[in-house]
Amino acid sequence: MKNIILPIDFGDSTEKLLNAAVKFAKEMDGNICLIHVAPSDMGFAIGDMGFQYFPEVEQNEISGELSQLNDLENKVKGEGVSCEHLLKQGIAKEVILEYAEDKNADYIVMGSHGRSGIYDVFVGSLTKELTKNSPIPVLVIPCHE
Repeated sequence: MKNIILPIDFGDSTEKLLNAAVKFAKEMDGNICLIHVAPSDMGFAIGDMGFQYFPEVEQNEISGELSQLNDLENKVKGEGVSCEHLLKQGIAKEVILEYAEDKNADYIVMGSHGRSGIYDVFVGSLTKELTKNSPIPVLVIPCHE
């Protein structure tokens, strides 16, 4: 069975990406490993007193994201594909590549929004970074209209 890493950001294209990954997993006799990477500074805010940490904000956010991951895992399993999930905080590229290595992944499935140019300069593109740095094949699914 092939291990397919599917990073999830809960954006607008999550559903389309998930459906494509399920189809790919069925064709490859694969297991989907969902991963969501939350930022390390999730509970921090800046205000009048400088940086402040609010652990309850971080805990609420993580609980909500874990619930969403559980829902996605159940959806994948409902399609007849084996699935598991992980939520981890850190730098997305590093965490995803580490997870892929730990799972002995055969593929990483990523979405592409079709943006380029100035957007990449300021925001960056995780898909672009993974395709450049991954020793594991990256399947890019177009998610733009």
